Amino acid sequence: MREVYIIGAAMTQFGKHPDRSLRSLGFEACLNALRDAGVRPKEIEAGFCGNALAPALQGETGVGQNVFWEVGINEVPIVNLENACASGSTALREGWMAVAGGFHDMAIVAGVEKTVMPKGTMLNVGAGEFETKLGEVFPGYFALIAKKHMERYGTTSEQLAKVSVKNHLNGSFNPYAQFQKLLTVEEVLNSPMIAEPLTLYSCCPNSDGAAALVLCSARKARRFKGQKIKIAASVLTTGTYDNERDITSWEVERRAAEKAYQMASLGPGELNVVEVHDAFTISEIIHYEGLGLCLPGEGGRLIDKGTTELAGNIPVNPSGGLLSKGHPVGASGVAQVVEIVWQLRGEAGKRQVKNPRVGLAQIMGGNKEGDTRVCTVHILIKD
Repeated sequence: MREVYIIGAAMTQFGKHPDRSLRSLGFEACLNALRDAGVRPKEIEAGFCGNALAPALQGETGVGQNVFWEVGINEVPIVNLENACASGSTALREGWMAVAGGFHDMAIVAGVEKTVMPKGTMLNVGAGEFETKLGEVFPGYFALIAKKHMERYGTTSEQLAKVSVKNHLNGSFNPYAQFQKLLTVEEVLNSPMIAEPLTLYSCCPNSDGAAALVLCSARKARRFKGQKIKIAASVLTTGTYDNERDITSWEVERRAAEKAYQMASLGPGELNVVEVHDAFTISEIIHYEGLGLCLPGEGGRLIDKGTTELAGNIPVNPSGGLLSKGHPVGASGVAQVVEIVWQLRGEAGKRQVKNPRVGLAQIMGGNKEGDTRVCTVHILIKD
């Protein structure tokens, strides 16, 4: 299996863009990723695009062909991926496998989504199905998880709120974030209750946006003049769908992390920067535990100690995470990796982590039988 490098990374600002199309957002991200890599569209040998909601919300399929054509990429294999919140990161895994397996020397990966619709837009799904696809059942599900974690481990509402405060602080340094304002613990706790104990500022927003990466083999990477970032591990797992499972952890995440650490030949203690799927504040705390950043039940104490802050021992979600940066479902997994690339290159501006060498991006999505459908973990190393 060949080594695979990321030589181009870009994203749009996440937020509400009702007047922009999927193609417009995807075009911006892909064009800037190609420019960042310094490669021409005709040098791309394959494209992989993650999108979750376009068939339901825009009535559009073949998003990858449409987006990549906008930047002049055609006549090559184009693959569209839908895998819930991990759609973009699944596209990255497919692109990584294509290059690692020797099928292509250079590929582009994109994630793109529009969840904010103009007023009066007609949808092509029934109301109940539409609500489910947008994840409106998720706040209740994650509220149950939070309550159980609080009951079992003594996690507090204040600790949950500190996750949101930290990520909004990080997001205030990120020009690509949807929300760039600071919050206090009191503001998080006193914001409207969505599903106890999760308040409005405990939940990530729906967003529009796109992100893109250019991948290449080691041979091709030698001509790239910038800082090359190696994909040291790319892992995808699916759930057990066991109704009797412990809801205070995700076994699917633990398996993904273990396989990724093994593939990269390192452990959680060697990570310098991490991006996780903080769809809700309780999610980030449980991800600390699932990724081995702390023992089960100690996630709340980790946030109390400041370990995951920008200046902490293991900064988590320096981008602002989904809570501040926003969550355009199909784009989020790619955007996490864009952030890790920028961090490892030292290009993250005011949110830059000090001298990082190893970064990890984790995202999961979907719900089935009280379990998560999919989880991906990518580990990147500064070469």
